Amino acid sequence: MPARDNVEIGLNRFARRGYDLDEVSIVPSRRTRDHDDVSTAWQIDAFRFEIPLVTSPSDAVVSPATAIGVGQAGGLGVLNAEGLWARYDDPTDVYRQLREAAGSHGGPPVSLLQQLYAEPVKPDLVTARVKELSAAGVTTAVRVSPQHTVQLAPTVLAAGVDLLVIQGTIVSAEHVTKSGEALNLKEFIADLDVPVIVGGSADYQTTLHLMRTGAAGVIVGVGADSWSTSDTVMGIRVPLASAIADAAAARRDYLDETGGRYVHVIANGRIETSGAIARALACGADAVQLGEPLRVAAEAPGGGVWWDSVAAHPRLPRGGASGAAEPRGTLEQVLLGPAEDADGRTNLFGALRRTMAKTGYRDLKEFQRVDLVIGGTGAEAPGPGHLAG
Repeated sequence: MPARDNVEIGLNRFARRGYDLDEVSIVPSRRTRDHDDVSTAWQIDAFRFEIPLVTSPSDAVVSPATAIGVGQAGGLGVLNAEGLWARYDDPTDVYRQLREAAGSHGGPPVSLLQQLYAEPVKPDLVTARVKELSAAGVTTAVRVSPQHTVQLAPTVLAAGVDLLVIQGTIVSAEHVTKSGEALNLKEFIADLDVPVIVGGSADYQTTLHLMRTGAAGVIVGVGADSWSTSDTVMGIRVPLASAIADAAAARRDYLDETGGRYVHVIANGRIETSGAIARALACGADAVQLGEPLRVAAEAPGGGVWWDSVAAHPRLPRGGASGAAEPRGTLEQVLLGPAEDADGRTNLFGALRRTMAKTGYRDLKEFQRVDLVIGGTGAEAPGPGHLAG
């Protein structure tokens, strides 16, 4: 287990010091490289992707069409099996209501989101969406929540999905319930013929336990973007740089424990610029999960409005919704450029390639060894130091 850097916050009460991504910076090495000599590709199980992108399963940015577009751009689009496209045959009018309810600053009211998501999930629609993605020739991935995995997974698997994503705010391998009917991830994954990505996880021990379930990938972080209210509602905040480094340590220990089984770490949190993507990968992530940054793509089904999947939770909504952002280009421009602005919100993965070239690394596995220093824009960062990734 990683060493703990504990700080006494009161008499006999200690807390570990954690670091967010904006508190660490990447240190260039003595070598640089031509950006054409850099690969941003990664591979999970039998599936190879040209950019280390897994989309958030938010309906604001992922429709069947945008999932296909992400796949064609080299990433992995994840469709929500409990989202609007699984509830409505044609959600065009639903999206119109959400856009009209969103102002220039505030997003659609939570009550409207809850109302629209009260429509039942229809398994035949889930099947139809998966087949639509498969027909386009891209790798298909569908997200189900842990609570509905047993109910929905058979439909998703029968439709021919390539990757199954089991994702909640926090997922554990040791869920306790009075009913005794909790999902046993290890038994469930062992019976499947498709690779599974699970998450989110927030620390070393949980990540290691999730790896031991047989998952091909673990999502690290709770998806807390700038609009998230998980901290306000639940008091849960995950300093993502530290969480990724912990997960990378769990990955390394599990690799030794199993004699060579590599489980991918997918970072999910406040990753909203190309610089944050680079720092997440430098801390040890294999890929990043993005949602809110994709809302500025012209193809985003929400029309620039953003809401996380938990924003419509029927009893405890905890994801904020934003007003409509102006489109900044096509999906391809947002992901691969060219960028027309210098704020790090377009050409996200073209910029990653430049960062790797400037620091002299040829591929993502090499780049995970880059040196980092403390002292970014985060608050109260201590003096320079090294964070192993």
